[in-house]
Amino acid sequence: MTRIGNVLYGAKDVGEMVRFYRDALGLDVKFQDGDRFAALDGGGTTFALAGPEEDVTGGEPAVSFKVDDVAAMTDKLTAAGATLVRGPEEGPHEIRAVLRDPSGNPFILYAGRS
Repeated sequence: MTRIGNVLYGAKDVGEMVRFYRDALGLDVKFQDGDRFAALDGGGTTFALAGPEEDVTGGEPAVSFKVDDVAAMTDKLTAAGATLVRGPEEGPHEIRAVLRDPSGNPFILYAGRS
């Protein structure tokens, strides 16, 4: 089953961005991995912040879809017109791939590591 796992924004300074979205907007922090990555509760959808080390989209905001099999879904989507940007690859917390839809919008596929 495919579902939206998060909406990802790049962050030059994850700590600063966590403070901004937590303190100014009131989002609760679900998880933070130092200056690499943070996940905030967006009220049903996770709002994710990726530091330079984890910013797989080059600073472009992107939706992330959680799937069962990243490689199989990547093949299916590229056959349907998506362009593979990077991956599938093993990240620090998941298997992931970055693609662009036929209009050029970036999106991420990810799944837990087996």
